[in-house]
Amino acid sequence: MKKFTSALIALGLAAFSQPSLAQGAAAGVSEAARPAAAVVEAFHAALVRGDAAAARALLAENVLIFEAGSVERSAAEYGGHHMPGDMAFARAVPGIVTNRSGDSDGNTAWIASEGRTTGNYKGKPVDRLSTETMLLVRTGDAWRIRHIHWSSRAAKK
Repeated sequence: MKKFTSALIALGLAAFSQPSLAQGAAAGVSEAARPAAAVVEAFHAALVRGDAAAARALLAENVLIFEAGSVERSAAEYGGHHMPGDMAFARAVPGIVTNRSGDSDGNTAWIASEGRTTGNYKGKPVDRLSTETMLLVRTGDAWRIRHIHWSSRAAKK
Protein backbone atom coordinates (compact mmCIF):
# COMPACT_ATOMS: atom_id res chain seq x y z
CA MET A 1 0.00 0.00 0.00
CA LYS A 2 2.86 2.40 0.77
CA LYS A 3 4.23 2.11 -2.82
CA PHE A 4 0.76 2.77 -4.23
CA THR A 5 0.25 5.78 -1.96
CA SER A 6 3.68 7.18 -2.87
CA ALA A 7 2.84 6.86 -6.56
CA LEU A 8 -0.46 8.69 -6.04
CA ILE A 9 1.30 11.44 -4.11
CA ALA A 10 3.81 11.95 -6.92
CA LEU A 11 0.99 12.04 -9.45
CA GLY A 12 -0.77 14.74 -7.44
CA LEU A 13 2.21 16.95 -8.17
CA ALA A 14 2.28 15.74 -11.78
CA ALA A 15 1.66 18.78 -13.95
CA PHE A 16 3.74 21.02 -11.76
CA SER A 17 6.94 19.01 -11.81
CA GLN A 18 8.57 21.50 -14.13
CA PRO A 19 8.21 25.25 -13.74
CA SER A 20 7.66 25.86 -17.48
CA LEU A 21 4.65 27.93 -18.44
CA ALA A 22 2.92 27.65 -21.79
CA GLN A 23 2.89 30.97 -23.64
CA GLY A 24 0.17 33.15 -22.13
CA ALA A 25 -0.57 30.63 -19.35
CA ALA A 26 -0.14 33.23 -16.61
CA ALA A 27 -2.33 35.89 -18.24
CA GLY A 28 -4.90 35.49 -15.45
CA VAL A 29 -2.49 36.44 -12.65
CA SER A 30 -3.15 39.97 -11.42
CA GLU A 31 -0.27 42.42 -11.12
CA ALA A 32 -0.66 42.34 -7.32
CA ALA A 33 -0.28 38.52 -7.26
CA ARG A 34 2.79 38.27 -9.53
CA PRO A 35 5.31 38.26 -6.65
CA ALA A 36 3.37 35.39 -5.05
CA ALA A 37 3.26 33.56 -8.41
CA ALA A 38 7.05 33.94 -8.60
CA VAL A 39 7.31 32.14 -5.23
CA VAL A 40 5.17 29.28 -6.62
CA GLU A 41 7.49 29.04 -9.63
CA ALA A 42 10.57 29.15 -7.39
CA PHE A 43 9.12 26.35 -5.23
CA HIS A 44 8.63 24.10 -8.26
CA ALA A 45 12.07 24.96 -9.62
CA ALA A 46 13.62 23.98 -6.27
CA LEU A 47 11.80 20.63 -6.39
CA VAL A 48 13.11 20.00 -9.92
CA ARG A 49 16.67 20.80 -8.78
CA GLY A 50 16.26 18.52 -5.78
CA ASP A 51 16.97 21.48 -3.49
CA ALA A 52 14.94 20.60 -0.40
CA ALA A 53 16.30 23.53 1.61
CA ALA A 54 15.24 26.07 -1.00
CA ALA A 55 11.80 24.50 -1.43
CA ARG A 56 11.23 24.32 2.31
CA ALA A 57 12.31 27.94 2.79
CA LEU A 58 9.35 28.99 0.63
CA LEU A 59 6.85 27.16 2.84
CA ALA A 60 5.29 28.60 5.97
CA GLU A 61 6.26 26.42 8.93
CA ASN A 62 2.56 25.62 9.47
CA VAL A 63 1.84 24.87 5.81
CA LEU A 64 -1.15 22.61 5.17
CA ILE A 65 -0.73 20.32 2.15
CA PHE A 66 -3.55 18.27 0.62
CA GLU A 67 -2.17 15.78 -1.89
CA ALA A 68 -3.96 12.73 -3.31
CA GLY A 69 -6.15 12.36 -0.23
CA SER A 70 -3.25 12.76 2.21
CA VAL A 71 -2.65 15.67 4.56
CA GLU A 72 0.61 17.10 5.88
CA ARG A 73 0.39 19.83 8.50
CA SER A 74 3.83 21.40 8.55
CA ALA A 75 6.92 22.08 6.47
CA ALA A 76 8.79 19.59 8.65
CA GLU A 77 6.22 16.86 8.01
CA TYR A 78 6.24 17.45 4.24
CA GLY A 79 10.04 17.61 4.19
CA GLY A 80 10.31 14.32 6.02
CA HIS A 81 7.64 12.45 4.08
CA HIS A 82 6.49 13.37 0.58
CA MET A 83 8.99 16.03 -0.51
CA PRO A 84 11.71 13.52 -1.47
CA GLY A 85 9.26 11.60 -3.69
CA ASP A 86 7.94 14.83 -5.19
CA MET A 87 11.51 15.91 -6.00
CA ALA A 88 12.31 12.55 -7.65
CA PHE A 89 9.15 12.77 -9.75
CA ALA A 90 9.78 16.43 -10.63
CA ARG A 91 13.28 15.62 -11.89
CA ALA A 92 12.09 12.64 -13.94
CA VAL A 93 8.87 13.77 -15.64
CA PRO A 94 8.51 17.05 -17.54
CA GLY A 95 5.30 19.00 -17.29
CA ILE A 96 3.85 22.29 -18.42
CA VAL A 97 1.48 24.74 -16.78
CA THR A 98 -1.28 25.39 -19.30
CA ASN A 99 -3.24 27.97 -17.31
CA ARG A 100 -2.53 30.03 -14.22
CA SER A 101 -4.62 32.64 -12.46
CA GLY A 102 -4.31 34.44 -9.19
CA ASP A 103 -4.97 37.53 -7.15
CA SER A 104 -3.90 39.22 -3.92
CA ASP A 105 -5.53 41.47 -1.37
CA GLY A 106 -2.20 42.70 -0.02
CA ASN A 107 -0.99 40.12 2.50
CA THR A 108 -2.79 37.07 1.13
CA ALA A 109 -2.65 35.67 -2.38
CA TRP A 110 -4.01 32.68 -4.24
CA ILE A 111 -2.46 31.09 -7.30
CA ALA A 112 -4.42 28.43 -9.21
CA SER A 113 -2.71 26.39 -11.93
CA GLU A 114 -3.69 23.74 -14.44
CA GLY A 115 -1.21 21.60 -16.31
CA ARG A 116 -0.20 18.41 -18.03
CA THR A 117 2.68 16.05 -17.42
CA THR A 118 3.82 13.42 -19.87
CA GLY A 119 6.76 11.05 -19.76
CA ASN A 120 7.88 7.97 -17.87
CA TYR A 121 8.40 7.45 -14.16
CA LYS A 122 9.97 4.29 -12.79
CA GLY A 123 9.44 2.57 -16.13
CA LYS A 124 5.74 3.46 -16.39
CA PRO A 125 4.11 5.95 -18.77
CA VAL A 126 2.68 9.13 -17.27
CA ASP A 127 0.05 11.31 -18.93
CA ARG A 128 -1.76 13.35 -16.27
CA LEU A 129 -3.87 16.48 -16.13
CA SER A 130 -3.47 18.29 -12.82
CA THR A 131 -4.75 21.20 -10.82
CA GLU A 132 -3.00 23.06 -8.06
CA THR A 133 -4.14 25.76 -5.67
CA MET A 134 -1.67 27.59 -3.45
CA LEU A 135 -2.52 30.15 -0.80
CA LEU A 136 0.35 32.42 0.17
CA VAL A 137 0.79 34.89 3.02
CA ARG A 138 3.13 37.86 3.13
CA THR A 139 5.21 38.36 6.23
CA GLY A 140 7.21 41.55 5.92
CA ASP A 141 8.61 41.54 2.39
CA ALA A 142 8.51 37.76 1.90
CA TRP A 143 5.74 35.58 0.52
CA ARG A 144 5.41 32.06 1.99
CA ILE A 145 3.21 29.18 0.85
CA ARG A 146 0.61 28.53 3.57
CA HIS A 147 -1.58 25.96 1.81
CA ILE A 148 -1.23 23.65 -1.22
CA HIS A 149 -3.89 21.47 -2.78
CA TRP A 150 -2.76 19.16 -5.58
CA SER A 151 -4.91 16.76 -7.58
CA SER A 152 -4.60 14.98 -10.90
CA ARG A 153 -6.26 12.51 -13.19
CA ALA A 154 -5.28 10.44 -16.18
CA ALA A 155 -5.58 12.33 -19.47
CA LYS A 156 -8.14 10.93 -21.88
CA LYS A 157 -6.61 9.09 -24.79
